[in-house]
Amino acid sequence: MNASLIFASALFLTGTGLSFAQPAPAATMEGMAMEPAATPVAAPKLQAAMRSLWHDHVVHTREYALAVHAHDAAKAKAAEDAVVTNAKALANAVGSFYGKAAGEQMFTLLAGHWAGVKALTQADSTHDKAAETAAMNALATNGGEIAKFLAGANPNLPESAVSSLLAGHVAHHSAQIEEIMSGDMKAEATTWTAMQQHMNVIADALAGAIAKQFPDKAA
Repeated sequence: MNASLIFASALFLTGTGLSFAQPAPAATMEGMAMEPAATPVAAPKLQAAMRSLWHDHVVHTREYALAVHAHDAAKAKAAEDAVVTNAKALANAVGSFYGKAAGEQMFTLLAGHWAGVKALTQADSTHDKAAETAAMNALATNGGEIAKFLAGANPNLPESAVSSLLAGHVAHHSAQIEEIMSGDMKAEATTWTAMQQHMNVIADALAGAIAKQFPDKAA
């Protein structure tokens, strides 16, 4: 997904009443990022927690890709375990507002996302184009399922906008993995900056929507 589409999705979410407190602009794969202006944060603790959790997700998936490229099985296993632990933490964060069943469903969906990222990493590492296509298709389907789940749980999260934000996240995974496997770490550094910034956009969307839905519970 290009920067303009990510920006449009973020603005769409802002139009629903969500707040975004953005970091300083950073480079994207297509140049400088375009982001909404900083606005007051409704639930700063929740926002900080969401940002930390989503950031950890990309840190550990990146560690996994680097370990696979280096043929380091031990580091790959450690990174994979960290991804799963992080997914449980994200699911628990959702469950703390929507209940245990919702948290379990979120974990299942996040596990599906990780399965797709892992499959894509393996496919790129072996230059298996068919497997790469299958993994991207699985990730697209999973992104739609996550968007539908979140939109169903929270009316402040438009399904189409969330789906677009998740598609941008998958696009970052795809670009980063390909760059790591090809050894193009200069390009990967640019993607990595954009990827981290985009995690803040996703985290802020979730935190803002939850704070609006549960004003007496979110802090």
